Amino acid sequence: MNILLFGVPNVGKTTTGKLLADRLGYDFHDIDEEIKQRYNITIEEFVGIGTIEERDEKRGRIICELVKRKNNKVVSVTSISYPDYFKEILKRDDVLAIELKDTVENIYNRLIFSDENDHIYVDDEYKNAHRDYYLSEIYKDRVWYGSVYTIIEAKYDMMGQSPEDVADGIIKKFHL
Repeated sequence: MNILLFGVPNVGKTTTGKLLADRLGYDFHDIDEEIKQRYNITIEEFVGIGTIEERDEKRGRIICELVKRKNNKVVSVTSISYPDYFKEILKRDDVLAIELKDTVENIYNRLIFSDENDHIYVDDEYKNAHRDYYLSEIYKDRVWYGSVYTIIEAKYDMMGQSPEDVADGIIKKFHL
């Protein structure tokens, strides 16, 4: 079984994915980490190379390669704007693609940052000083990726729940 978690940036795909994989005894893969290993590059460097479509094509290729492996896995999928690079794998019987959804405010509350070396850090003072900007950007992401992910049938509304509760809720809702 391949469980693919889609959603806007900072919705909680990676944290939820790790917990879900652990609870199910599955392997876990994060597309950002796969990119870093495959291309020996930071994510900041990667997003500065080529067009969005070219980057999405590379991400899509990695997703397809992961799905073809025989092991059970949960994959945290970096937000992708071009569904042509992943829509064929959604047709597979061994793929459950789930879009994680939450409110703009809840996503903002989970907002974290990373530096040029991909080290994650929290800076609530900066985040709060730029609150309106981040809320606006999260809203735009929700609108854009909401239109991209219409092809994903399975949706899970996180409703501001903890990642642990979300993982448990996914297991229950999708009978895993």
